[in-house]
Amino acid sequence: MSLFSLTDQVAVITGSSRGIGRSIAERMAEAGAKVVISSRKIEPCQEVADGINKAHGDGSAIAVAANISSKDDLAGLVEQTMSAFGKVTTLVCNAASNPYYGPLAGISDDQFSKILANNVIANHWLIQMTAPQMIERRDGSIIIVSSIGGLRGSPVIGAYTISKAADLQMARSLAVEFGPSNVRVNCIAPGLVRTDFARALWENPETLKRSTAGAPLRRIGEPDEIAGAAIYLASKASSFMTGQTLVLDGGVTIG
Repeated sequence: MSLFSLTDQVAVITGSSRGIGRSIAERMAEAGAKVVISSRKIEPCQEVADGINKAHGDGSAIAVAANISSKDDLAGLVEQTMSAFGKVTTLVCNAASNPYYGPLAGISDDQFSKILANNVIANHWLIQMTAPQMIERRDGSIIIVSSIGGLRGSPVIGAYTISKAADLQMARSLAVEFGPSNVRVNCIAPGLVRTDFARALWENPETLKRSTAGAPLRRIGEPDEIAGAAIYLASKASSFMTGQTLVLDGGVTIG
């Protein structure tokens, strides 16, 4: 069996109707996993699930609508996954939000609270709901999609970077807690990737030029380039890795 095979795995991926989450789901299915496609609206989720089932056979994917800001929705996501597949072996906390662009001095309490709730607390809820079965089986991988924003300061997305730094520390703390039960927790920290979520940072040619000027690879990333890291972290290839952060940024943080 390949080190990177995901055969017999069941992966729940939040925010997987588009962008990085969709690429992770499609590539994990290609590697043999059963996948659960989830975001707020069922229609785009079902479209992705249908495509995966067509490519890899019926029963390869299901679609479940869930708003990460709702604890009840997340509980329903886990419940429907268990009903369909009987287990969760891999959790990918990918969904996030950023409703404010500007200096921290101008952010409202509601905006700050929403960022922390969706990008940190929602991940905590979902991990609480799925980790016990992984611990009982003494096997599992939890992957949090953070950002290089969690490693750097920013004058315009400060609250978002705070939330992403918190995700890095969440992974480290949970890795210590879950490690004795052979459950691993790691982060992926992408740089700028060509997604709708980050459109404002790459659609304008001048903004894109500034964003890539200090990157050794001189370009931004594509969603599929993040999927490979997720497969690595979910597979046996990374079985001795926990509490770590994989930075995929074209070299921006070293440039």
